[in-house]
Parts: sequence; structure tokens; C-alpha cells
Amino acid sequence: MLNFVLCDDNFNAIEKLSKMLNSILISHNLKGQITYSTTNPNDLLKFVKNNPTDVLLLDIDLKSSTSGLQIAEKIRAVDKDIYIIFVTGHFEFGMVAYRYKTFDFLQKPLTKERFEETILRLYSDIFGNKTDYIKLDNDKTVIKENTIRFIKKDGMKVIFHTDTRDYETYSSFSKISDMLPYNFVRCHKSYIVNIDKITDIDMNDNLVFFNKTDKCYIGPKYKNNFMEVLENEYFTNNLVSIDCAK
Repeated sequence: MLNFVLCDDNFNAIEKLSKMLNSILISHNLKGQITYSTTNPNDLLKFVKNNPTDVLLLDIDLKSSTSGLQIAEKIRAVDKDIYIIFVTGHFEFGMVAYRYKTFDFLQKPLTKERFEETILRLYSDIFGNKTDYIKLDNDKTVIKENTIRFIKKDGMKVIFHTDTRDYETYSSFSKISDMLPYNFVRCHKSYIVNIDKITDIDMNDNLVFFNKTDKCYIGPKYKNNFMEVLENEYFTNNLVSIDCAK
């Protein structure tokens, strides 16, 4: 889960950027949240100093005695890991901005397509080398991600249904979810599915199939987001059949 922080002198610009970012995160099933947004540079610095921040979306001209470039300089003096993305109308500062280990420099007016490319590249940069194994029970049990069909919550237990066998552990769904890559999507309060393993979907009965007998359910609370992810081309390459008209 990535924590995003936004700073711009224009509240309307923050609101527009927030909506665009949330739309991108949802459509690509990316684990992220906007934890703070402000028009005040001093408040921003206080928040970043005292709260986990992974990505900072920052304007340059903040109509203040402190510019976005000065903020970036102060942050870099104490934190080398925060990803800084400038979103500004002042493209002439592009070369200067990269002194502060800037991930990208986006020019206003920002299009969703350009922003989406940056966010996807950001997640790839952060999680691209993520291990393809999940470790359970204090690392005693190791499961290869691409063998998991779906994960079921059963009381206090979490059951991993894989190609070869089932694995049981005692854990929370939220903790398990944070361990998973983006092709794992929650479709029900008790199910998380690996969409690369889906062979068919019955929208009439709200069922997801992985073979003729292995199946799980789609819950009404999760249905819209689940289908939005599936309809995105980023995820549908490996699906054998999705018949939404059933």
C-alpha cells in the first residue's frame, strides 16, 4: 500500500488530481491511498515529517514564500526514499527539479493518460522486483504466487487454494492482501482471486471458475470494482472466457 500526499496552491487542482489518481488506482487495482492533501507548504512539511509518505505530488509555484523546489530540497535533506512527482505549469524548472531525485515532472494541464503512464511506471519501479513467493507461518510455509487460484477466509483461518493443494494459516485478510501482487483481486468478503487463473465467470449466478469444480463467489459489495478490473485490458490477456451476458 502506497501513501500519496498532494500539495498545490489551488484547492480545485488538488481535487481534480485526487479524483484522477483514485480513478487510476481503482482501474488498475493498485494498492494506494491519499493520506493527506494541502495548500499550505508548512503543513505539508509537518505532515511528511511525522507520517509515512511514499509518494509526494507537488506543485512548484505555491503562492508562498516557500516553493515546491524548496520543499523538495528540505525533504531530500532528511528522506532519500520518498518519490517526488512535480505537477506544475512551470515547465522551465524541469532540469532544476531533477536535482532532488525527482521521479517525474508533469506539465499542467495534466491529462489522465500522461498521469496514468507515470503512476503505472511508479508502481513498476517500486514493486517490479517483488518476490513471486508468499511466506506464511513465520516463513515455514512458502507458496509460489502463480500457483494460487484463490484465497478464502474461513472463520479465523485463511485458506490458499493452489494448483496442487490447499494451505491453511491463521491471519487477517487485510494482512494477506498487502502481501499480494496486483493480479489478486477481492471479489467477495470471503474471497480473493488470482485473475490470471480464472477460466470462466457466470455473472447470472455471480460465480468465478478456475476449472470445472473449483469456484468462488462474487459479492454485491465488490462486484463493480471486480468487473472494472477485469474489463481493463491490463488484466484480461490470460482470461479464457468471461461471459458477462450469462
